[in-house]
Amino acid sequence: MNTLHPPVPAAMPRARVLAAYLQETRAECLRYLRSPSFVLPTLLFPAVFFLMFGVVLGARNSPEAPRFLLASYATFGVMAPGLFGFGMSLALERDNGLLTLKRALPMPPAAYLAGKTAMAMLMAALITVLLQALAINLAHVQLQVPQMLHLALACIAGSMPFCALGLLLGTLVKGHGAPALVNLLYLPMAFLSGLWFPLSMLPAAVRGLAPLWPSYHLNALAQAAVGFDDGRAGLHVLWLAAFTAVVFAIAAWRLRRHG
Repeated sequence: MNTLHPPVPAAMPRARVLAAYLQETRAECLRYLRSPSFVLPTLLFPAVFFLMFGVVLGARNSPEAPRFLLASYATFGVMAPGLFGFGMSLALERDNGLLTLKRALPMPPAAYLAGKTAMAMLMAALITVLLQALAINLAHVQLQVPQMLHLALACIAGSMPFCALGLLLGTLVKGHGAPALVNLLYLPMAFLSGLWFPLSMLPAAVRGLAPLWPSYHLNALAQAAVGFDDGRAGLHVLWLAAFTAVVFAIAAWRLRRHG
C-alpha cells in the first residue's frame, strides 16, 4: 500500500450535493419560521410603521405619500432578515459551537450560507407581500401587477447586500454583542438613507452621505418599481452588486481565517 499518497476521497455526486443544499435551506427556513421571536418582529415592525405613517397619516400629507412609503418601508423591512438572520445568528452559532459542528458534517461548505440566504429572501418576499396587501387594501394605493412583481423582485434580490453585511458583522463580534451592533447599524442606516423621511428634508451633509449606504440604492430601486424612477436604476444595481461581492468576500475571508 502506498502510504505516501493516500487515496483522494471521491467527489460527492451532484444529486447528493443538490440534496444537501436543499436540506440545509429547508432546515434554516423552518428553524426561523418556527421562531416567533424572529418572525413576528421582522414581519410586523415595517407593517406597523406603514400603518401609522402610510395609512393613518400618509394621505393627509400627500396623495402619493402612501405609495412612496410603501417602497421605503419595504426597503426597511427587507434589511432586517439579512442583518439579523446572518449577523446575530452567525455570531451566536460561532459562540455555541454549532458552526464548528456544521463544518465537520459531510455537507458542502457553502450550503450553510445558501440556507441562510434563502431564509432571508423568503422573509423579504413575505414582508413585501404583506406591505403590498396593506397598501392596496387600506391605503388604496393603485398598483399594477407588473409594478407589484417589480417591487417584489427588487426587494427579494435586494436582501442580498444585507446578507453580506450581516455575515461580515457576524464575524466581527461575539454572540452577546451582536444585537447591539446590528441595531446600531440598522436603524441609523435606515434614517440616513431617507427611508423614514425624504432626503430633501434632511441636512445637506446627510444627503451627501446617503449614497454610501446600500439601503439608499435599494430604496431607489423600490421607488422606481412604484413609479418614482430617478433614471439611474442601472447605477444602483451595479453599486449593490459590487457592494455585495466585496463585503461577502471580506466576510468569507474572515470566516475562514477566524472561524
